[in-house]
Amino acid sequence: MGKVKLAVIFYSMTGANYQMAKWATEAGQDVGAEVRLLKVQELAPDSVIEANSKWKETKEEIKDIPVAKSEDIEWADALVFSVPTRFGNMASQMKQFLDIQGGIWSQGKTVDKVVTAMSSAQNPHGGQEGTIKALYASMMHWGAVIVPPGYTDESLFKAGGNPYGTSTSVGSKGEILDDVEDAVKHQVKRAIKVAGWIKTGKQ
Repeated sequence: MGKVKLAVIFYSMTGANYQMAKWATEAGQDVGAEVRLLKVQELAPDSVIEANSKWKETKEEIKDIPVAKSEDIEWADALVFSVPTRFGNMASQMKQFLDIQGGIWSQGKTVDKVVTAMSSAQNPHGGQEGTIKALYASMMHWGAVIVPPGYTDESLFKAGGNPYGTSTSVGSKGEILDDVEDAVKHQVKRAIKVAGWIKTGKQ
């Protein structure tokens, strides 16, 4: 069996989801996966971004990370999405990325992709679970195999106990407030393990 191919796809305004995506990338590399770290296209106007120093800083920090494309989904055996909450749903930047995959969806190229997701919000009940479940609803239409962390490791309890996907509260400066690194890495390694089973079965 060849290496599991993992695409880590994120949107980040103030850096929290970028940090979780980096941990996800590290986890994939730790278990020998071939990993692509990718961002989705920014849709907000420059005038809005420039008015927010942290947003501007994050945009500069991630400027050299490739923008995710349909080809990356086709390439991947497993997909990790990390996206902040916007009014109880996923950020529109990620939603548009999902919405424009109709071409590969209609060709069956999203079927059996292993998917897991993570999220953040400004407070513990700001919509993290709803955001992850909304993203998973799209994945059901894709025919993907959703692999949530459940309660499969002690790290999930340390991180707050979200069974749908690792989530965190974020401070006023964009900092991650919860102890989630281990939970992120466990979640991603679990998704890679399942993708490996599927990849083996298809051969």
